[in-house]
Amino acid sequence: MSKESRGLILLYTGNGKGKTTAAIGTVFRALGHGMRVGVIQFIKGKWRTGERKLGEQTPNLTWLTMGRGFTWESEDLARDREMAISAWQTARGWLEGGDFDLVVLDEITYAANYGFVSAGEIVTALGSRRQGLHVILTGRAAPAELVAAADLVTEMRAVKHPYREGVTAQKGIEF
Repeated sequence: MSKESRGLILLYTGNGKGKTTAAIGTVFRALGHGMRVGVIQFIKGKWRTGERKLGEQTPNLTWLTMGRGFTWESEDLARDREMAISAWQTARGWLEGGDFDLVVLDEITYAANYGFVSAGEIVTALGSRRQGLHVILTGRAAPAELVAAADLVTEMRAVKHPYREGVTAQKGIEF
């Protein structure tokens, strides 16, 4: 396989803001080049973010939000597990199929860290994905196996955030 046709695995992790934002920036770059893109959000629930609203009306972009919200606030981890497993089954199909040029598995590290999907299973699926398929993984505390499997790893680090000063999330900037 030539280096030009090799699909890359990008991982955005860390405790700072911007993991999903970086992934979505790449999504729109890929769309600008006529690529077909699939986004699966493992945790985010029904909250209608600006990027999701735009994504749902953008040609060549399939956007699935398959979570119920922030798992660490959940009162029903069994339901969260079911939803994560369902999202993972969809993701595996996307990795094996030929419908996309780029697949984003947003917040998949949480599914791994909560034991809903094993990091080893994710790595195996990444290794057997369709040739040339690019994949972006996001989420805090990426397991070492995912870090090792990725071609590019960026760790977002929180230096300063307005939330610490009591400023709420700003429409158009953070959602």
